[in-house]
Amino acid sequence: MDKTNHTLRGVLTSLLMFCSFYIIAADIYSISGRVTDNETGEPLIGASITYGQSMGTVTDTDGKYTLQASSGDGKIACSYIGYESIVRSIQLSSDTIIDFSMLTSTNELSDVVVLAKSVTDRVKSTQPGMERIDISEMAKTPVIFGERDIIKSLQLLPGVSAEGDGTGGFQVRGGTPSQNLVLLDDAPIINSGHLFGFFSTFNDEALASATLYKGQIPAKFSGATSSVFDVSTKSGNQDKYGGMFSIGLLSAKFDIAGPIIKDKLSFSASARRSYMDMFLKFTDQFKDNSLYFYDINAKINYIVNYKNRLYVSFFVGRDNLGMSDMMNMQWGNIATTVKWYHIYNDVLSSNLSLYHSNFVNDMGMQVTSEDDNMTGHLKQTGIKYVFSWNPDESHRADFGFYTALMDLKSAEWIIGPTRQRELRRSWESGIWINDDWAINEHFHIMGGLRLGMISALGGSPYYQINSDGAITDTYNPKKGHLFKTYFSLEPRLSFNYQITDLQSVKVAYCRSSQNIHAIRSTGSSMPFDRYAMTSNIIKPQTADQISAGYVALFGNSKWEVSGEAFYKSINHIYDYKDGKSFNSEIEIERLLLGGKGRAYGLELTLRKNAGRFTGWVGYTLSWSQNKIAGINNDKWYTAGNDRRHDISVVGIYEINKNWNISGAWVFNTGQALTAPSAKYEVDGIHMFHYTERNGYRAPSYHRLDLSATYTHIGKKLTYEWSFGIYNAYSRYNPFLIVFKSDENAPSRFKTMKYSLFGLVPSVSYTLKF
Repeated sequence: MDKTNHTLRGVLTSLLMFCSFYIIAADIYSISGRVTDNETGEPLIGASITYGQSMGTVTDTDGKYTLQASSGDGKIACSYIGYESIVRSIQLSSDTIIDFSMLTSTNELSDVVVLAKSVTDRVKSTQPGMERIDISEMAKTPVIFGERDIIKSLQLLPGVSAEGDGTGGFQVRGGTPSQNLVLLDDAPIINSGHLFGFFSTFNDEALASATLYKGQIPAKFSGATSSVFDVSTKSGNQDKYGGMFSIGLLSAKFDIAGPIIKDKLSFSASARRSYMDMFLKFTDQFKDNSLYFYDINAKINYIVNYKNRLYVSFFVGRDNLGMSDMMNMQWGNIATTVKWYHIYNDVLSSNLSLYHSNFVNDMGMQVTSEDDNMTGHLKQTGIKYVFSWNPDESHRADFGFYTALMDLKSAEWIIGPTRQRELRRSWESGIWINDDWAINEHFHIMGGLRLGMISALGGSPYYQINSDGAITDTYNPKKGHLFKTYFSLEPRLSFNYQITDLQSVKVAYCRSSQNIHAIRSTGSSMPFDRYAMTSNIIKPQTADQISAGYVALFGNSKWEVSGEAFYKSINHIYDYKDGKSFNSEIEIERLLLGGKGRAYGLELTLRKNAGRFTGWVGYTLSWSQNKIAGINNDKWYTAGNDRRHDISVVGIYEINKNWNISGAWVFNTGQALTAPSAKYEVDGIHMFHYTERNGYRAPSYHRLDLSATYTHIGKKLTYEWSFGIYNAYSRYNPFLIVFKSDENAPSRFKTMKYSLFGLVPSVSYTLKF
């Protein structure tokens, strides 16, 4: 009997405990919502949400948050740098949705240090080498040619450098511009510059956010062995209209956004055009020439309901350079993205993107009595499905898949009566999973794994090529047939140990791959570089990078110091054979040799983040080398993109609430180049003999840019005057270096250096409403 009673008491106790647990569990509810900017309607990434004394989280890339709390009365607060905090009292008795629309702060803080989100990211983010570009802070860097240029702002960061004047690319940690993946609303953009890089492809007025990944790249990204630059455009305010118009010496632009159906459907549209060609019309010598660019951004944001949003974005950018009837060059991008954002429940959401991008180039010239024309394109059409799982504020994961068709016309030449072209197509896919986990307040870990596949498709000829570059066999697989397939497994792992709230140590490893290779004829990327795609001969390029860094805030968090070291090993680097150039043969694989590369270095930065005077000093010491059998006697040689020393000094001073002045000085080691080592004569023609690849250096590159901006904020209208000086001390940096025979000394040659610009002033006027 006692045993029975004891058993019964045990059962009843267990039942009561279970019921108590059930009752307690039933009192746990979710609070979720979105945080947006009241003026633009754009989501605020990383806004802080707190409930009660101990519960909190931050918003994701769509401004969404979720947290769990017990039933009862409480207060929920939302705060974000540069915005007025919001506190609301709620009575939690069921799952609740609370959205926040935040107003820009108008308080002038003198003794309180306010840090941008990009600053706190550098301390708290699990990923080393991640730079979130603060669009509002970017507006304070020097205004060049009347434009706030996100690419030029990017080039001022440690580990990032410009190729030089007249180029649109940027180099990251010893990589080439073609090793960067540039995304605009998930669509790939090729050659991210206008007028050979004097203007960025991106109109700053159209941008909402931008993030550069140069260390550990999240597993959802593929197609780059150097970096990923992820850019998003504005979607438009759901409540009210706003816009701007700007005119400068070289270009004009406008932006307008607002509701089509209030709180349901909104739009954003931006356009920009240069008009240097209009000035040429007033000259007799150049009146028949053309030199201009234009770009258009448009986006529609449709709120189907709280759980579903639909975005449609469009971009077109085009450049045109023509010299009378002698030459005409056109190039540019067209990109379209349709994105569906869906919330399944409090912890699971997804982003489905369908995109198409097309980069085209077209160059025609008249040689003697014949018209020659060279064209090319790279089309990419794909689907990307990303699922985000956020079970709590300390655990975030995403997983998904990606598939795309790529269509490459490496070149098409019409030279007199001769016509040749090379077309290739491929199918690329991948699946991934990525997990960011805050184990405790000090230790964070992010791990990811990506499985990629690339298949060269039939419909075009493939070859076998011998060591002399001659075709020994040709294959003609049927259109759509999987001719050659490669798989790649890409692990990615990083750790962040926060020593205190103000300092952290980070370590990361990342393997990445890409299947599009830009082969450069010169030391800098150009719109007419030839592209090669993975085939039976050209292998996928893979890179393994390890990095370790330290970042700390001090001086009441006004100052920041950071350092990061990296080493990167790259397989399947391709370069032109000695004596070959982009137009030697139509079959690009006959021109190339493959090997390996390496890049390593150290990045050091000192920043002042708060106060009237802000800015930073960045220094990068790095090496970039290649080793390819058949080039440079099979020895390691300096890569054309090697920049041994790179220095950026940026200063921004707010004189008062109206005036802001800024300056930026940049220095980098001159470009590595191949110079002739001897000269000889064949049938009366002088020939050069080359030995060491990239064994010489161009003169160092350096310049100073200055700008001053006056801003008047009115009740309804805001206007702004921007004055700038590009290359303030008129340094004539090398744009092109060529070697010619010396007529006065038959056994010698002479070096000719060409520069583009000295000092260039600019002024622009902007009106915002």
